[in-house]
Amino acid sequence: MWGHFTRGKNTSAQTQKHMLAEFRPLMATAAKARAPPAVAASTAVERDEHVHYTHTDVCHHLRWTAKESYEYMYARPWSRVIEFYAELVRAGAGAAGLAKLFGVDEKDYTPDTAGENCLAPLEKQTANIASKGRGGRWERVTFKIVLSYHGGSFDGWQKQPGLNTVQGLVEKHLGQFVDERKAKQLESRSLPIEGCAVVAGRTDKGVTALQQVCSFYTWRKDVKPGDIKDAISEAAPDKLKPLHVSEVAREFHPNFAAKWRRYMYIFPLDEDAKLILGEEQSSNILENSEHNIKPQSFDVAKVDKILRKLAGKTLSYKMFARDTQASRSVGPPTECFMFHSRAAVATLNFVNEDCKEGMRVMCIELVANRFLRKMVRVLVATAVREAAAGAGDDALLNLMEATDRRATAPPAPPEGLCLVDVGYEDFHKQRCFIID
Repeated sequence: MWGHFTRGKNTSAQTQKHMLAEFRPLMATAAKARAPPAVAASTAVERDEHVHYTHTDVCHHLRWTAKESYEYMYARPWSRVIEFYAELVRAGAGAAGLAKLFGVDEKDYTPDTAGENCLAPLEKQTANIASKGRGGRWERVTFKIVLSYHGGSFDGWQKQPGLNTVQGLVEKHLGQFVDERKAKQLESRSLPIEGCAVVAGRTDKGVTALQQVCSFYTWRKDVKPGDIKDAISEAAPDKLKPLHVSEVAREFHPNFAAKWRRYMYIFPLDEDAKLILGEEQSSNILENSEHNIKPQSFDVAKVDKILRKLAGKTLSYKMFARDTQASRSVGPPTECFMFHSRAAVATLNFVNEDCKEGMRVMCIELVANRFLRKMVRVLVATAVREAAAGAGDDALLNLMEATDRRATAPPAPPEGLCLVDVGYEDFHKQRCFIID
């Protein structure tokens, strides 16, 4: 056959057609020989279809999938929460602005200035003696800055090229207080003359802060706290407000010196209930007697019971973290001590509200010594999902032992999250908004 197939151009069209007909079976046999094993193909298909963590408890059929949880979380009137946070920032009351939600005295929630004296008197005296006759960092002046900013107006805290970030704006206006030596160094490198602001904790895009803490140092002796406050006030009126600026000890570091951080998540409850499942999927569940229709709402009291189990414990929250490398998500770096974790119902009232009644919301208050990336948002979404499914009060504790982050829900929307304040003294439960 091969001899006839290679005869050349003189071969007639009929002869070529006959040879191709004989050659096709051999081509098919060769293709089968080159095909990968059937087991490998099925494994690849199974890998692509495995997109959800498999829960094995009794309420697994009532638990929302990642997609269903995401859709439920985002199908809320978040614009009204954004408006509420914007009004708090404009008022410049800091954490005290949340006090009226819970009927507590606003005077107990003024900006915490305890960090200004982070050293004991004897330690201060020793530090001053040790710094005599020394230059460099021992001569610089450090300032503690308490900021309030609206998350919906910025692309997060961390400075990034081409984005409108809080850090980028603050450091730009701190540039006028940079000492001459630092200014020359920046000019020689063709860099803009900007200050350096170290923060207590970075916030993501959309997250509001009522009493964020950052620090700035300079070798200039003529800079006053009032000068810094005035400069930042001009950066973005009504969107970024400096609440308090003070000179602190050189050793003060807003992140390392902090003993606790407090977050508040506001979740709207007044949105009309919507089906989480489509009509086709819902009809399939109804036909199968082994399954029930997935829930469309949750009980705030149940969320509170689930969150209470976290308080007073040091736990690894690696399953509730996001955007972290696997090598950095094992061991003590993922452990956090939760001082306080509660949920309660409140009512948001607006200045220009047409309706007499405000919007009912669920407020979740979390206080811990540290938080991992997106940890609060994942905790909120997972607690809501578990409460809706009717899981036990230990639902979050049981998920700590999971080996796949898909066991937890996708992060809740950033618009509901707010960094309330940062503490530099021992935590006292009396400072909390939601108290038994």
